[in-house]
Amino acid sequence: METPGSQSSLHRANLERVVRAVRSAGSLTQAEIARTTGLSAATVSNIVRELRDLGTVDVRTTSAGGRRARSVSLSTDAGIVVGVDFGHSHLRVAVGNLAHQVLAEEAEPFDVDSSADQGFSRAEKLVARLLAMAGVDRDKTIGVGLGVPGPIDVETGTLGSTAILPGWRGINPREELAERLGVPVHVDNDANLGALGELVWGSGRGVRDLAYIKVASGVGAGLVIDGRIYRGPGGTAGEIGHITLDESGPVCRCGNRGCLETFTAARHVLPLLHANHGTDLTMPRVVQLAREGDPGCRRVIADVGRNVGQGVAQLCNLLNPTRVVLGGDLAEAGELALGPIRDSVSRYAIPSAARRLTLVPGALGGRAEVLGALALVLREMGDGVLLGAVNGYRQP
Repeated sequence: METPGSQSSLHRANLERVVRAVRSAGSLTQAEIARTTGLSAATVSNIVRELRDLGTVDVRTTSAGGRRARSVSLSTDAGIVVGVDFGHSHLRVAVGNLAHQVLAEEAEPFDVDSSADQGFSRAEKLVARLLAMAGVDRDKTIGVGLGVPGPIDVETGTLGSTAILPGWRGINPREELAERLGVPVHVDNDANLGALGELVWGSGRGVRDLAYIKVASGVGAGLVIDGRIYRGPGGTAGEIGHITLDESGPVCRCGNRGCLETFTAARHVLPLLHANHGTDLTMPRVVQLAREGDPGCRRVIADVGRNVGQGVAQLCNLLNPTRVVLGGDLAEAGELALGPIRDSVSRYAIPSAARRLTLVPGALGGRAEVLGALALVLREMGDGVLLGAVNGYRQP
């Protein structure tokens, strides 16, 4: 029997440390693994060789800093993960492997405010179709990441606000989808998954502290502190859409007045332009018109940016992130939105916090959340799933 501190126990712990580092990053050179884990270069080399022989990792020759290096990633045959993202007007599903390669991806229009049962049925069919398209066996699926457009109550697993998705009242999304697909499901809100997607694949790569701001039907922030998503004890961290900007302002769906959301979310902003552009207007169309020079749309985008900037400034004062990534439809406006956000940050944030901040648009667009769902599974699943039986050890 192994005892804590024994040679075999230490070896097993080092195996898991290396697998965990590679799993989180997607791929790392052996030198990067050594820096991340604190293990010596010789130890990392031996462990990588063992993991390669086990079929857990793939190793290929690459270059780093102009020098030859060995890049390590999880084996493409080690298993399959699935990402499911429910937006307010779409359903997007992606299938990937453990080497952070997307094998199939598809989105379709869907009104998430309707029946939850209908939504999960659509998701189940789309997952089956994409697994078939990717040519992979469903039995190889290790887990599913699920994104929903609202905060998840940590204690109950249900949506924390019934005002956001009234058709999902009393539904536990994780349990519902797990029962349908027969695999473990990890669930989070869309802003957190957007942050995770950009952290692993997009504009947040290489950053340990960032905020992902999503402006769409609502306004939310995914917070990354020291490389980890911060959810708060109740799962509602990052709800910056309910920062009060004007106590005499419009009534918000949360019951308060003048929340940031009432000055920036699509359903509050679009009516300002209906007189000149009709009632079929969408935020992507407003962004397009603004980029083409429409003065009314440019003004609305600038106003939204300034208001979002006040929320970003408060995040800077509280958390001092090094980078803020703008996601959602507003990100497509580029400097038309980013410029006013910077202006507000300069005005309202502590100067030292503002100077350290880099504000950038998201690199993944509408894919950020579903890729974040894939990354969620890769981060949450146990290392023993990948190691299998090593020195007689299996994940309990």
